[in-house]
Amino acid sequence: MSKVIAQLSISLDGFYAGPRDDEPNWFKSTEAAGFFRVTRWVTEAMAWRDRQHLAGGEQDVHSEIVAESFERPGAYVMGRRMFDGGERPWGEEPPFRNPVFVVTHRERERLERLGGTSFEFVTDGLESAIEQARAAAGGKEVAIAGGGTIIKQALELGLLDEIELHIVPVILGAGQRLLDVDLDVREGLELVPERTVATPEVTHIRYRVEGRKPLVLDDRGGKYPGLGEETA
Repeated sequence: MSKVIAQLSISLDGFYAGPRDDEPNWFKSTEAAGFFRVTRWVTEAMAWRDRQHLAGGEQDVHSEIVAESFERPGAYVMGRRMFDGGERPWGEEPPFRNPVFVVTHRERERLERLGGTSFEFVTDGLESAIEQARAAAGGKEVAIAGGGTIIKQALELGLLDEIELHIVPVILGAGQRLLDVDLDVREGLELVPERTVATPEVTHIRYRVEGRKPLVLDDRGGKYPGLGEETA
């Protein structure tokens, strides 16, 4: 079965964008400045610029990671808000070059674009969108492209097999935080690091998602006998 993967750039304090608002021009919104800061490493990469039909860019380790992120998926899932924000900037030839399944409450006809990208609008939830993406992926992986809200939902529902965080050394202080997932106070969502690529601009860490596990008290090697037991 195809793995479900995701990636996101975040600040050191865990934000992937500034505070959400309803400014019609997204580029003037409170979200944009923080988002642009944590994704700067992407837009300076040659692989990203090439995919957007832009000249220039750096051919470096960041570009290699961007190129890999485009090569792995055979299909994508994204939220409607991300689609609405990207439809015009992506133009007639979006960068995905694979089927994209958009999770939405608003019906819309299938949209075909150049370069192999199509957008299918799924109105019966994230799990259905993932299953449809798996069927379309041709044995390759399914990438949840974003935004952060739908990646967080996939984490909460246990639908992600892998997540790669691109941690940028900046503190934003406020905004939309990826890892505020809904967990019981006595459980944690366990991750296993599988790859780390550290640079001055950003640290890329790929995690395997192990899932929810109980938080268990231990006796600290016998130093605290009876830890966790009720006292009189």
